[in-house]
Amino acid sequence: MTIEITTPSRLHITLIDLNASIGRVDGGIGLTIGEPGIRIKAEVVEAAEGVDGITVAGDSELTGRMRESARAILPEGCGVRIHIEQDSPSHVGLGTGTQAALAAGMAVNRLYNLSMSVRDIAIAVGRGGTSGIGVASFESGGFILDSGHKFSEKGVFKPSAASQSPPASILFQQPFPDWEIVLAIPGVVGAHDAREVDIFGKECPIPLSEVRKLSHIILMETLPSVVEGDIEAFGDSINRIQDVGFKRREIALQEPEIVQIIKRMQESTCGAGMSSFGPAVYGITDSRRAAADTMHRVQEFLDATLGGRCMVVHARNSGADVCVSP
Repeated sequence: MTIEITTPSRLHITLIDLNASIGRVDGGIGLTIGEPGIRIKAEVVEAAEGVDGITVAGDSELTGRMRESARAILPEGCGVRIHIEQDSPSHVGLGTGTQAALAAGMAVNRLYNLSMSVRDIAIAVGRGGTSGIGVASFESGGFILDSGHKFSEKGVFKPSAASQSPPASILFQQPFPDWEIVLAIPGVVGAHDAREVDIFGKECPIPLSEVRKLSHIILMETLPSVVEGDIEAFGDSINRIQDVGFKRREIALQEPEIVQIIKRMQESTCGAGMSSFGPAVYGITDSRRAAADTMHRVQEFLDATLGGRCMVVHARNSGADVCVSP
C-alpha cells in the first residue's frame, strides 16, 4: 500500500493575547491556502532499511523534520519510506514545519492503521503548542480562530516549536470566500528556533490595552466580514491588525524591504499584512486584474532587492488530501 499526502499552507494573521492577565494566553486567527504545499508518498518497508527503520528521500530541508515525526509514531520493529515529491519553503511564515510533521505522522498512522486523529498526531510530533491554526488547516482548512491555552498550564510565552502544550481548541472555522490572495515570499528567512524564543521573551507580555484593541477588531470586523463576504471590511481589519499587539512588533523586526512590500500591497489591494514572523506578505482583493498587477509589481521589487517570488493563490476550504493506493 502507498499513501500520498498533499498538504495546504497557512497564513497566520495574528496571535491575540500575549498578555495573559485574564488567565489565557495565545489565541490566534489564520487562513488556509492551497499553495505552496507539500506532497509526499510513503510506503511500508522492512525495519532493517534506513535509520531506525525510516528512510526519507528527496532534495528538501524537510527530511530531518519528517524523519523525527515518523520516529515519534512508528511502532517498534516497523519501517517506513517517505519520498518528498514537492516541498515548501521553511521559516518564511507559512507553517511549513507543522505541515511537514503532520504529513509524515499521518503517513505512518494510515500505513499502520493506528487510528490517530490529527490532534493526536500533532501532540505526538510536538506541533501546535502556541497556535492551533496549522493543525486545523491540515485537518479541515478554511478561516480559523483558536482559543489559546490556560496560562496556568502553559506558564510562559513561547512559540509553537518550543511549547509542550497541546494544540489549542478551535472556536470558529468558516469557509473563506474565493478572493484573490497575492502572496510574496521574499528570499530571506524569518525568526525561528532560539531567535523566535528570544523575541517572545523580550516582547511579552504585550500591554493589555493593545490586546483589547486587537480583540475588538477581530470580533467586530474580521469575523463578521468573513461570514458576510465583505472584502472591504476584511481588508480594513487586516490593515488595522498590522499596527497593534504582537504583530506590530513582529513587523518592526523585519528588513525595511518587507515593510515596503506590505505598504505597496496595501495601496493596491483591499488589505495586506505579514504572516506569522514573516517574511511572507499577503494582500487580499476580489479583482483578478488588481491581483495580477500587484503580483507583477511586487515581483519586480523582489527581483531588485531580496529575491524570492510572488504568486496569486486562493483559500483552501478543506484539509490535506490523503490518497491510498494498493
